[in-house]
Amino acid sequence: MTEPLLRVQGVSMDFPLRGGGVLHAVRDVSFSLANGETLGIVGESGSGKSTLARMLLHLAPPTAGAVIMAGIALAGLSAAALRRQRRHMQMVFQDPMAALDSRMCVGDIIAEPLHIHGIGTKQSRAARVAELCAMVGLPAAALQRFPHEFSGGQRQRISIARALAPSPTLLVLDEPVSALDVSIQAQILNLLVQIRQDLALSYVFISHDLAVIRHVSDRIAVMYLGQIVETGPAEAVLRRPRHPYAELLLSAVLEPGSRHTAAAPKGEPANPADPPSGCAFHPRCPRASARCAAEYPPPATLDAQEFRCWHPAV
Repeated sequence: MTEPLLRVQGVSMDFPLRGGGVLHAVRDVSFSLANGETLGIVGESGSGKSTLARMLLHLAPPTAGAVIMAGIALAGLSAAALRRQRRHMQMVFQDPMAALDSRMCVGDIIAEPLHIHGIGTKQSRAARVAELCAMVGLPAAALQRFPHEFSGGQRQRISIARALAPSPTLLVLDEPVSALDVSIQAQILNLLVQIRQDLALSYVFISHDLAVIRHVSDRIAVMYLGQIVETGPAEAVLRRPRHPYAELLLSAVLEPGSRHTAAAPKGEPANPADPPSGCAFHPRCPRASARCAAEYPPPATLDAQEFRCWHPAV
């Protein structure tokens, strides 16, 4: 069997709270990503998606578990070795204006990873920057301008070009279109799909919007309160989600006339500093039983979908 490009093994992230206590942002998350595959990670705000994204690049080292990229465990690498590994794994952030240095022109922003990793000569770097500018749909004149002179969609194209500069094999995209107008979202999503096909990249694509995840993903992982509650092929999860929380997310995006009748959840997500016992979703779940509050469900599999639920849809 081919080794996955990325393996995430039981990672957790805890943040100590002022005055005592711990916030459990991510809890025992595991998944793998194949070469050329897109894994969409979806969940409500506060589910731990962005924290997980930062853990994948070791921007926030996990408090437990391991992230293994191309067979190399990131934990324990020296700063120099970690920097070399990050050439192969890049990130696109939610807010491109905050992610771009307003004092640098676009050409220098895109070229910066090439300088950091010592890639190419001055001439080859200039050619690479021009190539990337064309690839993401920016005019050549953009290279001499500054981020504030562009629209939000154009700034995200600059961020994508910068991420592609060192020729990574993995892009982690953290809500890359959520700050954009709907029409611009579609353009950026189509660009990302085309780039993945042309360059044979792998994506971890994070969003709170299942409609966006549906457009780009081969597989989907559903997160709730720091845990992955369901994973599976995108078509299968979208057609028949097994976990009630995944049903809830799907019910919010289905077309008019759908027969889907998932019940609305009760209340608000729990406090990650004081998560519920058993299944974290049970206080809001329309199918919850006493067992759900007492025991955390083990992984179960049905039709290639893995989930953690005592009362899944069948």
